[in-house]
Amino acid sequence: MAEAADFPGMHPSPARQWLRRTGALLAGAPLLAGLLQLPAQAAGPSDAKDSSDAGTVAVAVDSLTPAAPGDGDTVTVSGTVTNNGKQAVTDAHVGLSVGSPLTTRSAIDSAADHADALPADGTEVGGKYVAEFTTLTPGVAEHFTIAVPVDKLDLDKDGVYPLSVTLSGETSARQWEQVLGVQRTFLPWQPDTADTRTRTTVLWPLTSGVHMTAETGSNAQQTPVFLNDDLAREIAPGGRLDQLLSLGRALDVTWVIDPDLLASVDAMTGSYRIRGEGDTPTAGTRQAVAKQWLADLQSAVTGKEVVALPFADPDLASLAHNGTGVTGSLNQLKAATDVAATTVETVLHVTPNTDFAWPVEGAVDPSIVKVATSAGADKVIARSDSLTDGDLSYTPSAARPIGGGTTAVVADARLSTAFQGDLTRASATTLAVQEFLAQSLELNLQTDKQRSIVVAPQRMQTASQARALSQALTTLQTGTWSQSQPLTAAAKAKPDPRASTRVPSNKSYPTALRKQQLPRSAFEQMAETQDELDNFKVILAREARVVTPFGRAINREMSTSWRGHGTAASTFRQSVRAYLDTLTGQVKLIDKSDTKLSGRSATIPVTVQNNLVQGVDHLILRLTSTNPTRLEIDGDDYAEQRITVSGGHTSTVKFPTSANVNGQTRVIAQLYTEDGQKYGQAVAFEVKVTEITATVMLVIGGGVLLLVLAGFRMYTQRKRAAARATEEPDEARETGEAGSGAAGGPAAGQENPGDAEDHTGEKSGVPTGPDAPQQPSDGTPDTAAESADPSGTGERVDR
Repeated sequence: MAEAADFPGMHPSPARQWLRRTGALLAGAPLLAGLLQLPAQAAGPSDAKDSSDAGTVAVAVDSLTPAAPGDGDTVTVSGTVTNNGKQAVTDAHVGLSVGSPLTTRSAIDSAADHADALPADGTEVGGKYVAEFTTLTPGVAEHFTIAVPVDKLDLDKDGVYPLSVTLSGETSARQWEQVLGVQRTFLPWQPDTADTRTRTTVLWPLTSGVHMTAETGSNAQQTPVFLNDDLAREIAPGGRLDQLLSLGRALDVTWVIDPDLLASVDAMTGSYRIRGEGDTPTAGTRQAVAKQWLADLQSAVTGKEVVALPFADPDLASLAHNGTGVTGSLNQLKAATDVAATTVETVLHVTPNTDFAWPVEGAVDPSIVKVATSAGADKVIARSDSLTDGDLSYTPSAARPIGGGTTAVVADARLSTAFQGDLTRASATTLAVQEFLAQSLELNLQTDKQRSIVVAPQRMQTASQARALSQALTTLQTGTWSQSQPLTAAAKAKPDPRASTRVPSNKSYPTALRKQQLPRSAFEQMAETQDELDNFKVILAREARVVTPFGRAINREMSTSWRGHGTAASTFRQSVRAYLDTLTGQVKLIDKSDTKLSGRSATIPVTVQNNLVQGVDHLILRLTSTNPTRLEIDGDDYAEQRITVSGGHTSTVKFPTSANVNGQTRVIAQLYTEDGQKYGQAVAFEVKVTEITATVMLVIGGGVLLLVLAGFRMYTQRKRAAARATEEPDEARETGEAGSGAAGGPAAGQENPGDAEDHTGEKSGVPTGPDAPQQPSDGTPDTAAESADPSGTGERVDR
């Protein structure tokens, strides 16, 4: 049938076509099955990557010593292997293999990115240089240590070698030896001192977050108040800053210090309080810890280069992008820069360098450079992933002239970011150290030119990150291809003419960093606080007690440490402003109630209260009549008097007034500073004017006349009574009767001539009835003695 089908013009029936196709399919089935089995068979011991068990064992390298071996050394690798599969691994062993040297820094990057990817590099050393395990139980970590002489590793020339640590073994499903896990790291090999060594500058930042508030005690020492006790924990033995100090003192580094950290720790050496959770701050108790930390730091930086950041490490990028449009923001940077050197000199007794500005992560654009140099710095620490060199085949020196007399000191991005992330695990630290050393050696091998390289790690290192960097630097600074150099020397090094000097545009600033910036509203709040402070300080007898703590608090509001903590930053700004409002509110006018003015002229007292511990001066009190036609203040619509009030006292001043028309007038009292700025809240009150008419004067005069007549009559009556008293004893003897009253008085039941009895039965020497004179009025003055208390309703004023 097949032959008939191949002849032209002959067409088989449909049944025959179906039979032929079915037969061909059945005949090809064994062949297809064999073809499908070929890849699986080929994936035996020679190709573990395609095995279903490949990568089921995690290999961790916890230590590799020496990190950069020399001739005659023995390389020791220690770590753990963990079976993450579901089946036990049998006949297992850990071995080492070394691949071909990597010739570029990018190749190192790629190898690090695939550190646990199969297959392994090179051929396993084998022999006795393995660690064997009979069985690896699922979920159980087993430790291993392998020591191999360096001459067994076939390191034939200087360079960076990939070193693979592998776990090989069998499973029940794959009963042949295969690589089930790998961890790749690097082995720098430079046994002899290089002809040209890289000059390496490493920055060692000492910075922290914001710890001090604007609050101080009312005592002479102005006891500071801290937000919490976090700083004490950082500088205590074993704390983050204590470890950074201990590690840095053993290294040849350039110290980069935030003066606010020094000022805060220095404040803790004396009396201080902690705000904490409650309303009443508690007393701090870590004075001894603070003194010891500062003493250790003073010793560590002696003879070392110290670079001082502006006070509180202001966020230059946030200021450049969101703050320059707010009046006064650049002045805050200038103030933070001016106080930096003084703070470091006072606390550490060394003279710092203040010529360097350090934007966040070294990211720069023209606006950042402009702001960074506005306060006096002429060198900006940038990073090579911001100010890139394009297709240059080697890493140039750090110093670059970028115009305007400014030098960009460009830190190497790979070396600067080598110790980020979680380095609490020993395996992570080992990989980071080996990669750092590999990049450093590869950089040195790029060219035989002398170059200056800068390493600028993250400014807020954790203790584990600092330990890893310290471990790498210890090897680097005792190695054969690098030598230490201070930052100032790196900035003065001859620039590479092929290096890029073009600052990237503002649009190139990283989006992730831009999202963390302080918003414009933050700088507006700072400006408002500063305006209120400026208005407050002019009235103070000792303005430094307020200007210094609040000035530093505003610097702290601009700190780089607020990145990623927007809510906390906003809370801090609000607390500074609220406390300033509280202080300014201690100098105020005492409220007055409505006042009655009886007469054409009188004085109105106004009282100023000062609850501060210091005196205030240079205040002007203005009293204004809203209707001068009815009521004038000192002959005009307003009058002013200068005010001086001692701390904790009040002062009352009186304003002469004159009334022209009866009625009610609103009067406003307002404090001003000498430059015409309003101070505090105004106090308004009503003055009711009641004019004294001629009729009233006649009534008062008549009353006085009646009083005089009443007094004269009383005098004459008493004189007549005395005369009668001398006649009555003789008259009594003649009649034989004795008076029952007082001597010389009338008998009981009798009345003396001319006397009148009142309705109470008591005798009175003043005539009664409608013709009797009236009781003289109370002699109490219209206005009570001067008082600091608020006036009562309906109070009278002095006439």
